[in-house]
This record gives sequence, C-alpha cells and structure tokens, in this order.
Amino acid sequence: MEIKLDPSRDDLPLMANTSHMLVKHYVLDLEVDFESRIIEGTIVLFFEDGSRFRKQTSSTKETCQLASNKAYKFRTPELCHIPVTNARTTFNVGYSDFVICDKGEEDTSDKDGNHDNQEQASGISSSKYCCDTENHGREDFLLVLDCCDLSVLKVEEVDVAAVPGIEKFIRPSKLTTVSEELRNEIVHELVTLPAVHWRKQLDYFVRCSQAPSCGELFFDTDTWSLQIRKTGAQTATDFPHAIRISYKTKPEGQSVTWTSDQSGRPCVYTMGSPINNRALFPCQEPPVAMSTWQATVRAAASFVVLMSGENSAKPTQLHEGCSSWHYYVTMPMPASTFTIAVGCWTEVVPKKWSSNDLMIERPFPLSETDCRYVGVCSHMEYPCRFQNAAATTQKVIPHRVFAPGCLKGVCQEILLRLLPPCLSAAHSVLGSHPFSRLDILIVPANFSSLGMASPHIIFLSQSTLTGRSHLCGPRLCHEIAHTWFGLAIGARDWTEEWLSEGFATHLEDVFWAEAQQLAPHDAEEQRELRACLRWHRLRDELRNSPEEMQVLRPSKEKTGHVSDSGASVVKHGLNPEKNFMQVHYLKGYFLLRFLARRLGDKTYFSFLRKFVHKFHGQLILSQDFLQMLLENIPEEKRPDLSVENIFQDWLESSGIPKPLQGARPPGADCGLVRRVDAEVTKWMRLNQRPRKRRRREEEEVFEKLLPDQLVLLLEHLLEEKTLSRPTLQTLQRTYCLHEQDAEVRHRWCELIVKHKYRSAYRHVEQFLQEDQHCPAGHGRVPLRGADGERGCQAAAARPQVLRAGQGADGQVLGGGGG
Repeated sequence: MEIKLDPSRDDLPLMANTSHMLVKHYVLDLEVDFESRIIEGTIVLFFEDGSRFRKQTSSTKETCQLASNKAYKFRTPELCHIPVTNARTTFNVGYSDFVICDKGEEDTSDKDGNHDNQEQASGISSSKYCCDTENHGREDFLLVLDCCDLSVLKVEEVDVAAVPGIEKFIRPSKLTTVSEELRNEIVHELVTLPAVHWRKQLDYFVRCSQAPSCGELFFDTDTWSLQIRKTGAQTATDFPHAIRISYKTKPEGQSVTWTSDQSGRPCVYTMGSPINNRALFPCQEPPVAMSTWQATVRAAASFVVLMSGENSAKPTQLHEGCSSWHYYVTMPMPASTFTIAVGCWTEVVPKKWSSNDLMIERPFPLSETDCRYVGVCSHMEYPCRFQNAAATTQKVIPHRVFAPGCLKGVCQEILLRLLPPCLSAAHSVLGSHPFSRLDILIVPANFSSLGMASPHIIFLSQSTLTGRSHLCGPRLCHEIAHTWFGLAIGARDWTEEWLSEGFATHLEDVFWAEAQQLAPHDAEEQRELRACLRWHRLRDELRNSPEEMQVLRPSKEKTGHVSDSGASVVKHGLNPEKNFMQVHYLKGYFLLRFLARRLGDKTYFSFLRKFVHKFHGQLILSQDFLQMLLENIPEEKRPDLSVENIFQDWLESSGIPKPLQGARPPGADCGLVRRVDAEVTKWMRLNQRPRKRRRREEEEVFEKLLPDQLVLLLEHLLEEKTLSRPTLQTLQRTYCLHEQDAEVRHRWCELIVKHKYRSAYRHVEQFLQEDQHCPAGHGRVPLRGADGERGCQAAAARPQVLRAGQGADGQVLGGGGG
C-alpha cells in the first residue's frame, strides 16, 4: 500500500533564529546512564547578537578576507577550547604548560527574578514562537533553539562577571556596575579574542561555564524547538549572551541509539539521524551557525568515550567506578557535525609494524606561534592547519582504531593496514588534512550505513571488514574524502547534499587507486568498472523513486534563502523515502565525472586543490564551485557549459541528466566490464538449458571474477525474470556467494528473495542480522550500494524474512545516514 506523505511534515524545520543571535561556543557537561538510557547534564551557550555580527561582517578592517561574494562565511575571530570537569578539579589536557584549576563553588542561593517552569509556561503563548522574533511594541525578545525529545529542566543566565580575573576583558570605564550590558560585553570580548590567544580563551570559557547563575529565564518547548525569554529584554542585544540549560535526553530520542555491541556490551552513539543532534542537546541546527565546542562526559570506568575532538582524550578518574573524558575543537563547524560514542570499546593496536608498513607520523603540537593568519585564509579566524607549514607536509595524521573486543583481530589485519596508505593517498590528491588526528570506530551491527564521517572521528560498519580490503578500502576513502567535502567545506543549504556525497563518491575511486599504487591503465579500468556499477544503480533508483525526490536542488533559485529570523526548512528532510535513496551520491558523482572529463584529470584535480584552499572553513552553494570551475576551463572546452545549464540539466531536473542521455554507457570500453558480459551470456545459456539434457561435456567453464565484477554479474542476473533452482545452486557453488563481502551477499540475498529460493533463506536471515536493517511494512529489502550508502532494490519479502532484521531489543535495525 502506498504511503501518503504530508508535505508539511516531511520538510525538516530548522527553527533557530540565527539572524538575531548566533551561538559561537558550546560547553557541555554530561553524564551517561546506561540503566535509564539517559544522558543528563548542562550545556552553556555563548552568543553574539545579530547586530554585532552584521557590523563585523561588513567591516573592511577584518584580518580574514572574503574569498567569494557568493560563499557564506563569518569573519568574527573564532576560538579553540578545552573541556571542563566538576568544581575544584584540576586536570591536564595534554599541554604541559596549560592546566586549569577551577575555583569556587557555584552559588546556590535564591536569586531575585527566578521563575520555575510552571510560572513561565503560563506567561508565554506557544503561538508566538512561529512568528518573527524581532521586537514589536513591548514584547520581550524570544530566543529560539532547535530541540526535540529533550526534557529541559532549567534555563538560567550565567553571571560571567563573577569569574575571578575576568576584569581583564573589560574596559575600565565599564567596571562601575554589574549589568546585562557588562556581562554581554565580557562574552563579546571573550568570543572575539584573536586565535593566537586560544589557550587563554579556553581557560575562560571553562571558568565562565561554571560561574553562578544570576537568574532563571522563562522557557517553553514544542515538538521542534526550545523558546527562551527574559522579562524586559526586548532585543537580542539586551538578551543574556551566556545561558546555561539543564536537561535530560529521552531514551526514544532520535539523535542517539542505545544498543549493544557485537560482544553484547551496552553502548550508545549518535546516529546522524534526519533531526541531527537536537535530541542530544539544545542547539542551533542551521548550517550557518558554525561554532566550536568543548565537552566533559562522565561514565562508568569500564566505558570509553569517543567524540569529535582535536585531543586524543584519556580518562580522568573522578571517584571509584566513574571516569571523566574531555574533548574540544577549535575549528567552527555546524552543531550537526558533533558526534559521540560511549561503549566498552577496545583500542586496536598493530601486532607488529614491519618495514613495509607506512609508519604512523608523530602529531605536530600546535603552538601559538605556529599559526599565521593575515592574508592566508578566507574563513573566520581559527588555528588553521592550512597555515601550519609542518601540517601541510603531514601525509598521515595520527590515528587510532576502536572496536568491540571480538573484532580486534580482523581490525588488526585489515583496517589498521589500510589507514596509512588511504590517508597518504588523500593528502597526495587534495593536500593538507584539515584535522589533526582521526579515530575510527567499528559501530554496532544495527548501524544503518557503511560509514559516517564527523570531525576527528569516523564510524564504520562491521560489514566493511568482510572481503578483505576490497570493501573496507573504498569505504574508508569515501569517509576520509568527507574531511574536505562535508566538514572542512560544508553546504550552506542542506538540500544540496551532492556537494558532500557526490564529491566523496567521486573521490573515493581516486583515493583508492592511489592507495593501491595502481598503474594508470589498471586504475582507469577499476574506475570504469565502478562507474558501470553506479550507472546500473542510478537507473534502478530513478525507476523506483518519486520524481520530486530525484532533484538535487529542489528549492532552485530559493536555495540558501532563510526567513528574516534565520529559520528555514530542509526540503524532504523527514520523508522516510529519503533514508533509502542515493540519488545525491550518484547524480553528483556523474556530474563531477562529466566535468573532470571535460577539463582533463590533471587540470581538474589541480583546480580541486585550489578550490579546497580557497573555501576550506566555509559554507558554499553549488554556484560557488561551478563558477570557479568554469573559470578554469578554456573556452574551447566548455561549449554550452554555464552555471545555468548545469543547474537545469543536472541539479534541478529529475531522471537521467540530459548530457548522459544517448551517450555511451560507462564501462563500454572497459575490459573488466566486457569480461562480465561474457560471463552473463554463459549463465543465460545454462539457465535456458533443460536440466535433463545437461551433460558433463556441455558444462560451462566460468572465469574467476573480482568482487566488483561479481557484483555487476549479479546486477545483470537480477534483471532476469526467472532463474531456475539448478542455476541458483550452481551460481552459489561456483562463487561461494554466502562467504563473499557484504556487497556481493546483498545481491545474492535479492536473488534468493526474488526467486523464492527457500533453501538459502538462512543466508538472507544472516545478512539482515549482521549487515542490514529492514523496515517492516515497506515491502522492500533496503540494501547498501557499492559507493557505500544505503540503496534499495524492490523485492518481495516474506514476513518472517522481514522480521529477521530486528535486533535483540525488538527494534527494527536502522537509523540515520552518513
């Protein structure tokens, strides 16, 4: 039965009024409780108001220059941060000359003007929250944050003026009385400290986050937001610029997944769901709200806490049975990129490094003199690795691998050996790694995609570890590519996902060929074979998906537009169909392949390095990339090529892009593809031959195929209306299909289901339990494609087979995307 979707519910609302106030930094202090499946604690938000932001971005005296009139960027100097622990705690964060000693206890006395939630709830009408939050008449200013499935307990203003030593941030003329203006001035001076003073800035963010309250604030919540006001604060300028929110997550919150790992131990991780992190902490979700963060996370001493952070955190024992972990980031990024995973992970170390292995390079300590800012980068100010001479030559950044104990061996044999060559390959193609280190985590079996990249950490599915390096290598390269496209360079409008996924899909082949050190002809053959696979997948996707979901730029000329308050929506962001679609991966990939061939690989990748250097640390729209690219294509190589034509033919239309219609299909001249075609012919002859007339001398001799070739073979066989049971038996016996990698078994399971090959149903059950989720009621077996993310093939599936996709806790395996 077709599901009727309500368009008003299928667009994801981004409610935060970022045009009025902008979060510059988050300080989280959280505790993870596995018994109740709740994360509880506080988050302190430090703001700049819109009037100051507009004034700063229009100034011609800023040290960071605009790289493009079209690219969205902030020019407020940014910051670098370290985490905070409980009061009176001293901890070392990895720099011998930087230790923070917290002073004083929080003032717990009653404050004038505090209100509990009952009082405030009766004083604020929820209907106000959907209207413009600018001041009209005598209404109070309303701060709107993105929030969902959170229990907000208290919101209070932080008295930053009470922090010892804070007077150095205040001009003497303003020291006479403590007022809202003074506190906001302190926050302004703190968030605009030059990046060379990032250590001092970290120290004071910690101290300010622990300052006493100077009054509770009115608040209310609805499905998608948290609204906060202060009586008498009629503009954003008057509103407190440092607030602390006490809250709890809910077990059913969509931003986190509570489950068990492959060893049966409890764990929790962020799932990259369509609602991002708003069920993990109140935040500003629009991508323009780029901020930094620091976090303290407490958990039982048996757990390891991994997070998006520049430091390789080590646990600090608070008391018996409880440890604290501290992370920070210095590069401003959207709150949606924040990731956390807590579990009984084991760090996987090499058995023994041989002389043939690439050595892990030593980290480059970042000193205040290492960074040179003026006239180098076009982003807002922060300690940037592109400006660090040592970092620019670092081919392999420091990295760690974590996994459940039962997967330690396979990670040692496969993943650890692949990381150095894949990182080195990425550096050789794009240059400086934007981040200083990398953690890899093998996530639980219910993780619903092959991988997900976040700052400083990559989640990988256990499915990537099957099939030796064939599946793991390209997937690793895909996620590493997101370091540049998706993280260092983000989309200003989330509907333009191709700017992240299309680039990562295109670059994974380039990185992987370089990592394998293939000869040019072999590299081209491999790329053509993979292009052929993607061509099959794109055609299947377009045949089986709604036309409106096939458009890469659905908002067209309104892409990037927001309301006066800064609120917006993500088109189709909540549509359940979107979770199983790869159109932005595939059409984006073919667009970049088309452009690279027009320009020539050598010129194209030289341009790509220039593009990365110009736009790293910024948010872009499609035209930023296309305009710069076209400027690098000689006139004779770009007839009929313009930004408008590319929009029309590739990004704003459904179906097969016009330039691909009638063109020779990918792989037409590829020897690896022609060999598969020959094998398909043999299988068709075998399938058509009556069984009783088969003789030993008539048996076909089948060639040995590479894993990608085997996937392509099965793609062809899936198009056949019928395959006999003897043919399926011979197919299984010839290639040992149930022992192949997850991509091959994916197609084998589809053949089993399509042809009701009952004796092999156990293979489907095993696949769904170990490699795949299956949403009941969709009538589909959602399966991942070779480019790494979830695809879906239409298949009739028996109810008992669908139920095999449920986890031990009875929930359907699945979650967010990567």
